[in-house]
Amino acid sequence: MRALSLLMVLSFALLLSACGSSEQTELQQWVAEQNALSKPKIPPLPEPKKFTPQAYGEDGQTDPFSSQKLTQALKRESNQANVNAGLITPELSRRKEILESFPLDAMSMVGSLIQAGKPVALVKVDSLLYQVRAGSYLGQNYGRVMKITETDVRLREVVQDAGGEWIERTATLQLQEGAK
Repeated sequence: MRALSLLMVLSFALLLSACGSSEQTELQQWVAEQNALSKPKIPPLPEPKKFTPQAYGEDGQTDPFSSQKLTQALKRESNQANVNAGLITPELSRRKEILESFPLDAMSMVGSLIQAGKPVALVKVDSLLYQVRAGSYLGQNYGRVMKITETDVRLREVVQDAGGEWIERTATLQLQEGAK
């Protein structure tokens, strides 16, 4: 029994020694060959461009720090503010309508009809149906209905742009076929 266990230990040791070193040396040779073959090709950096400073010539130009320049800028700004105030002031002074409490994307046009010779749009909001005529207000951006057709309602909205200025833009509420 002792001889059998000694024979098993020896055979196991031989198996382990046979598997170990030959595969590792082949792998190391292959990695060394691949490293030698692959050389990265990096183009050289271009020379930096030479900076040539320009002289400041104030020939006939207004000094950027003068009070005249500041006065001109303030006049332009106040004129622009008056134009912008003209867009939003009437909207703030009138009474809001019920459909101005909902955003346009929560509304859907589900139909149109003619009443007394004038087009009327049927607008659905929160499963309620409203009749909208030209001159009515919709949406949260002071949207006023300008035109109603069989397929859409065209609005004029007053919104602030990225610079904080009040501008007009057009929006459309299109007919939603099969809207539920």
